[in-house]
Amino acid sequence: MEPPSLRDWGVAAPHGPNMTGDLTATTAVDLRHDMSEKEESVFHALLHPEDIYTEQGTYWADLPIVQRIKFVNTVDGEEARKEGSSILSMFKNDPLSPVAYYFKNMVLPGAGLGLEGYVLFSIGNIRPLLQNAFPACWKSHEICDKRWTEALDYLEIVGIIVGQILVGYLGDFLGRRWGLIQDALIMFIGLLMLTSAWGVTQQGWVICYAWSLFFYGIGVGGEYPMTATSGMENAVGSGKVSTKDDRLHRGRKVTSAFLMQGWGQFFNQVILIILLLIFNRTGNPPYSKLATQWTYRISFAIPAVGTLWLVYYRYYKMRSASKQLMISKRKSNVTGYDTKSLKLTLTYFGPRLIATAGAWFANDVFFYGNKLFQNQFIAVLTPNNNSVMVGWLYNLINVGVSLVGYYLASFLIDNKLYGRKWMMIIGFMADFILFVVPAFAYDFFTSPEHIHAFQAMYFLSSFFNQFGPNSVTFLVAAEVFPTPIRATAHGFAAAVGKSGALLASVLYNYIDTQTKFYVVPWFGLVGALLTWLFLPDTTGLDLKEQERRWSYIRASKEEEYHGIAVHPKHLSVWERMRGIGKNYNAKLDYEAKIKEMRAEWVEHQQNKFDDPKDRNGGIHDDEDEFHKDVHDYFHRTTSKSERRRDEGVLVPNEKEGELESGSGSGGDSSSDRIEEEKDVKR
Repeated sequence: MEPPSLRDWGVAAPHGPNMTGDLTATTAVDLRHDMSEKEESVFHALLHPEDIYTEQGTYWADLPIVQRIKFVNTVDGEEARKEGSSILSMFKNDPLSPVAYYFKNMVLPGAGLGLEGYVLFSIGNIRPLLQNAFPACWKSHEICDKRWTEALDYLEIVGIIVGQILVGYLGDFLGRRWGLIQDALIMFIGLLMLTSAWGVTQQGWVICYAWSLFFYGIGVGGEYPMTATSGMENAVGSGKVSTKDDRLHRGRKVTSAFLMQGWGQFFNQVILIILLLIFNRTGNPPYSKLATQWTYRISFAIPAVGTLWLVYYRYYKMRSASKQLMISKRKSNVTGYDTKSLKLTLTYFGPRLIATAGAWFANDVFFYGNKLFQNQFIAVLTPNNNSVMVGWLYNLINVGVSLVGYYLASFLIDNKLYGRKWMMIIGFMADFILFVVPAFAYDFFTSPEHIHAFQAMYFLSSFFNQFGPNSVTFLVAAEVFPTPIRATAHGFAAAVGKSGALLASVLYNYIDTQTKFYVVPWFGLVGALLTWLFLPDTTGLDLKEQERRWSYIRASKEEEYHGIAVHPKHLSVWERMRGIGKNYNAKLDYEAKIKEMRAEWVEHQQNKFDDPKDRNGGIHDDEDEFHKDVHDYFHRTTSKSERRRDEGVLVPNEKEGELESGSGSGGDSSSDRIEEEKDVKR
């Protein structure tokens, strides 16, 4: 792979948030006269990354539409060639290295969601098997209370909601790492409970099974905010450096972890098929009670082993998962939960909460309703079929179609010409159409001669659900909110979303299949409208630029922020109507970035003499050094700093243009530097 360029890894603003409230700690400098040609070139490169700015310094979203398309396609094409070349080089050195890279960067971060997909959707897969083997309990309800068999769906979803809210809060309070470890432990214990669930009577067994799902659901719920926030913040890194990888591939990294949910569904179905063939031989009815017990219990025991390993991995191999959050808290002088950020988020980003939570609610009526009751839909495709295996094979095809949608979403979610918002709107509208058409012509499409058209629409609805709202909601619910309360906001949105799944699980027990098609489409239409009105499009937006805007909001200086985070392209329709984008000004923002970099340089000059063990409160930023030309420019144009005794920090002298020295000259001599460093050290 090529070494990172200056534009990839330089000390580039947009940088991390400065939460001190002191955004203009430096004197004004005439940028046009104080910079040498070389320095001006360096600053231009640092502050105008080539993947989002033209050579002239024009932001990609400010270009006319034709030039914008050309610019985006050129950048994406060049990046694709580099990635292809890198993969080929890795393969030549070690044929398995691309697989190892994918496993480390995509599979492991999404392992928890893979387990969630495996267990959560096993309910819809196992139910027809239990109904066949234990009809008196699960089908006719002669010896079991029907409400408890239905409570399996309710309690599981309620557990997920509890986990999303609780762990979302703890993730912002204690840190991402402890939230991840806690989730894995709860899921491991929950899987042991599911494997060994039993009762003196079948009714007691059902009750034990239901509460085991509730407990497991708490761990599953916590996976949502923890996986999204830790995956996003690890993709971005920390400190001042803003990376090209974040801007071009942040969405892909997060959704690549999320799509493990689809692989969880896939492996659950495959393992159930294999186990049933082992214990029942043909896989066709009748199914003995013993074969059924072995099949479903072993299907839960297998992921328990992987979950135990996940506990180990998260405890010993993810020690820095909370780094970004801790740096943000240190800059805002917060040690516990950042209640101020929560209040400001509700004040400034309330409509974003409506968009993320409302769209997720609408999506989960589609997604979980279909998954939990997929055997009923597949029964329409296979009338008069009594074999569980046939239904499972149809579902396996449906999961395969869904996986194609997951992967296509992962590859296109960072494309600036399509991206998050359009992907979600189109996905919602496609599902609306694919459900509303058969709803009003149900008898026509379920007739034998047209059943394949019905099948195609049902499978396509799964594709567009993944290639749309199901993938995008997971990403944007963390992305559009600031770091200090990111897990809380994501957990809240996910919990509201799961209430949509709860609605579906309750409602679908009382309405027939055709009525489900009458009800479901309108949630797609509502989801599309909420997305269009309230959701900003963060495609191509540097996440650290968004954090930079947040630092201004936190310092009550929102009007002084002029950067791309308030560019109309990155604001919702509602935010544009309220005039939030009126302060966008590329020239003023360029000057503000240099002033902020100067303030950080002054702070760095002080901190480099501190004890490394005490610096940043024990949180180390590996990207703390400034480019030589940047350092020289700030050193030359910043007056000699003196210690402010009452606050213990450095501030620039009012005099501009030269450093104070014993002789009064603005030299850059060794003696001047030594004396200045001695002053600071004292």
